[in-house]
Amino acid sequence: MKIHPLITTTEALSDLCARLAKSDFVAVDTEFMRENTYWPELCLVQIANSEEAAAIDPMAPGIDLAPLLDLMCDNEDVLKIFHAGSQDVEIIVNLTGKTPHPIFDTQIAMMAISQSEQIGYANLVETWIGLTIDKGARFTDWSRRPLSERQIEYAIGDVTHLAGIFPRILKKLIKTGRGGWLDAEMEKLADPANYLTDPAAAWKRIRQSGRNPQVLGRMKALAAWRESEAQHKNIPRGRIMRDETLADIASHPPKTQADLAKVRGLSPAWKDNDIGKRLMKVLAEAEPLPKSEMPEKAAQGAPLGREGALVADLLKLLLKIRAREIDVAPRLLTRADEMEALAAGVRELPVLEGWRYEVFGKDALDLVEGKLAFAVEKGKLKMTHIDDVVVAEPSAPAETDADLDTDGEPDTLVAE
Repeated sequence: MKIHPLITTTEALSDLCARLAKSDFVAVDTEFMRENTYWPELCLVQIANSEEAAAIDPMAPGIDLAPLLDLMCDNEDVLKIFHAGSQDVEIIVNLTGKTPHPIFDTQIAMMAISQSEQIGYANLVETWIGLTIDKGARFTDWSRRPLSERQIEYAIGDVTHLAGIFPRILKKLIKTGRGGWLDAEMEKLADPANYLTDPAAAWKRIRQSGRNPQVLGRMKALAAWRESEAQHKNIPRGRIMRDETLADIASHPPKTQADLAKVRGLSPAWKDNDIGKRLMKVLAEAEPLPKSEMPEKAAQGAPLGREGALVADLLKLLLKIRAREIDVAPRLLTRADEMEALAAGVRELPVLEGWRYEVFGKDALDLVEGKLAFAVEKGKLKMTHIDDVVVAEPSAPAETDADLDTDGEPDTLVAE
């Protein structure tokens, strides 16, 4: 495979993308920094097909990433390959408002052909190529220039290995007939809505207990305000205020700005600075959370009761057995909350639709309805359908000496 020098000009990038646009697929990875910013700072882009690979410096003076972004988002003929690519996709969405498409994630694909739920890239490479990756450059400062040859070599290796592994994964998916299992998962990855932050929905990420409309209304208003402040300043939201501090203020709102100095997690300066004034204004204008927005009580799932909980446990056991039998990640088949809902009587569930129903849902439903049982055969746990069990006719008990009279004939018992 040809490895190009670091690309730092628009002209070199355009030439590269023109060649890659003729490929069936490209493997993509990024290096970024976000420890001190709200928006991830793109520091390097690596891209490869089966013949060539390059690293692109988005921080190079005067470089225009348009050819790359067009290839990512507007060329439907080239499949974009990522591994655990949600953060890479988020960066592209921030730049364009669009996701790469069509898209394929090898971490998700591994769930369909192995029991690995979140296989890391290093383990992926070791599994398919038998190569141990040097992780020494992984946590370097990618924003610092110039980049070292070691950094660039490490970064490009991420896509050269991926470009070699993808065809082998695809071959196994075709052989097992499981490619269609991943369609919905890949479409979720390609949905821009998953990456666009709505300040009005930011409160839903904060852990909270209780359903007091006033408290939740203040929490929603404060979370939206914090998100906007963080975006405007381009700093992590936690630098404005930590979640636990926000929840505490929502539950016990200060009466005056001076009281902010007493809030754990806030600097005493909040009692008379501008950001403290803005916070108090948000609290004063906060409305109770409407009934239509109240979180569902069923956050812990449908009420099961003791027997239902036992059925849910049996479903989880069934899931382990089936996942092991067909060598698939359990999380691709269903989730714990779905199994609890099934045990509680819910029937409109993804696990009871499409390929999931054929692979697991049908047996899960049979188990709930008493048509499936567990059995131990040769020391191994297996499932047995009740309809398939052949019940032998009871045989007559064998005669013993105790059943015989002194004349050798059987005793006859007569009721008095």
